[in-house]
Amino acid sequence: MFEMWKKHYSFMDDVNIITKLALAVFLFFFVIFVHQFDFMIYICLLMFLFLLMFNGIKFKITFAFIFFTITFSLISALFMIFYGEGTHILFKLGFIQISTESLVRGLHLALRTTTVSFFGILIAFTSEIVMVFYSLMQHLKVKPKVAYAFMAAIRMVPLMISTLVQLRKSLKMRYQIISQQNYNLFSRIKHLMIPLLSQNIRKAHQLAVAMEKKGFKDGPRTYYYHTPFSYKDFLLIIVFIIILVVAYFLALHLPITGINDVRIKNIY
Repeated sequence: MFEMWKKHYSFMDDVNIITKLALAVFLFFFVIFVHQFDFMIYICLLMFLFLLMFNGIKFKITFAFIFFTITFSLISALFMIFYGEGTHILFKLGFIQISTESLVRGLHLALRTTTVSFFGILIAFTSEIVMVFYSLMQHLKVKPKVAYAFMAAIRMVPLMISTLVQLRKSLKMRYQIISQQNYNLFSRIKHLMIPLLSQNIRKAHQLAVAMEKKGFKDGPRTYYYHTPFSYKDFLLIIVFIIILVVAYFLALHLPITGINDVRIKNIY
């Protein structure tokens, strides 16, 4: 998906997508049960370093994804920060009350979201859409008709975007010779949406007919691409375990805040 921004490839690019998704699910449930604040901080930092080392994407693209991930994680934690309970009040204005406990719990929630998102970004940067569906068909027995339909739908997205760009350019030329009162906001939307929908419906119908003629059905078939498991899958699992173990020992021997459980009322 991000091949145009690739600078180099790492072992993560060769790991089977099923292994990556399984570890992502495991990480999601694992961080839910992590209540030690320092442990969560170190997991997030190590996952951040892991993302930077093995994503292979240009730094400015990686930085943009990281920035938006951290921003949305903090925004999602604002409800818990502003309206959480606690005994050590830091700020109070009307029904908004920020306490030390609510701030720590909100940041802890943001760290959970950021950690899982970092690994998700790494999966997206090191996985090809085609290989994802081939792996699902070969190992999880997803029906080829369903998998190829999803692949075709994803391939349609760039075509839709290019069609939209062409329509906007043509409408800009058209509006130069039409009175301004005849193309208000509603007319602009109508002039874009109706041709866009009609053209994409026609392309989708042509694609469906072509797939039907080529035999994209649910019966047994051979595959041009093969997605086997390799030693790199085990390497990723080992690295994953190392990250969690190192984060635990760092939190144990080099604590940053000393908060052992964010759930209790008095965290200190």
